[in-house]
Amino acid sequence: MCNLYSQTKSQDAMRQLFQDMPEPDEELIDTAGNLPPSPAIFPDYSAPIICRGEGKTWQLTTSRWGMPTPPVYLKNRRTDSGVTNIRNIGSSHWWRWLGIEHRCLVPFTSFSELDGRPGAPRNHPVWFAVGPKRPLAFFAGIRAEWTAVRKLKEGEITTEVFGFLTCAANAEVKPVHRDAMPVILTKPEEWRTWLTADTAEALKLQRPLPDGILQIVAEGERADPA
Repeated sequence: MCNLYSQTKSQDAMRQLFQDMPEPDEELIDTAGNLPPSPAIFPDYSAPIICRGEGKTWQLTTSRWGMPTPPVYLKNRRTDSGVTNIRNIGSSHWWRWLGIEHRCLVPFTSFSELDGRPGAPRNHPVWFAVGPKRPLAFFAGIRAEWTAVRKLKEGEITTEVFGFLTCAANAEVKPVHRDAMPVILTKPEEWRTWLTADTAEALKLQRPLPDGILQIVAEGERADPA
């Protein structure tokens, strides 16, 4: 599972890229505040997302990484640190958050999987990106407002959270992580479909990125060194 990614581009870069998607009467509102480059985003970190706003607006905001855990996995646990990656969207637990109002785009520049290749060092991260210059792309995300105890020292809180969908691994990821990869959207028409289409149409995007697009851009680091 992808439990580490980076987002190192500026907010202006995110806004400019998103301009390729909106209709003429739509607008992207930035409420994220100052977003420094993030070469390592771990579970429960705050990170940028793009989601539906008021009226015909979209919102660039921040949210904490980790959706509510299915109750069956919380027996005798005092905290719920959240689920970062979602594969089984047929589960009733996840279905409630697959509507338009809960979908989001999660900007990233690279993501990491632990190396599963024969002879690889233990806990060896391998970083993938859409080319060595790490251009912006998006994970297909979902979001929710959540009230829970994520950490005992925090107590019960209500916060905005997100996670992103996963799918089967493609040719580049499979040798490193055999079972799964994030659902990655690289085209404006895919971004619009994910944010605006009915659920059945949007979920057709839960498929591996075509082979030949991703590259390994770094290895062995807990943060993308780019």
